[in-house]
Amino acid sequence: RNFLMSVFLNIPKEQYLLEGKHFFVIRDKYPVSPGHTLIISKEEKLDYFELNEVEKAELTSIIEQTKIEIEKVYEPDGYNIGMNCGAAAGQTVMHFHCHVIPRYNGDMEDPRGGVRGVIPDNQKY
Repeated sequence: RNFLMSVFLNIPKEQYLLEGKHFFVIRDKYPVSPGHTLIISKEEKLDYFELNEVEKAELTSIIEQTKIEIEKVYEPDGYNIGMNCGAAAGQTVMHFHCHVIPRYNGDMEDPRGGVRGVIPDNQKY
């Protein structure tokens, strides 16, 4: 595949909160909540489905480490963990990244349905 230079490859290491063999972690530049954090693949992979089994295993560990890192600064009441895979799913940067979004009681009127809210009319069931 012919990638355009990913904006994620220009992020200086000084901004990394965590770093693993295959991923680095930064605060989201446009957070939807306090502590919103991104886990980004060091290698340009399109999305979750392009990660190999070793990378997927490390991702699980990095998600756990990211939660610990968030909780050093914030006190969330819950989390949404999300990956947009493909333009139809809302992916705008075509380089794998996983959102770890802290959630807080009262941050929206009725959070029931959680990630189902990607299609707002279908969030409530």
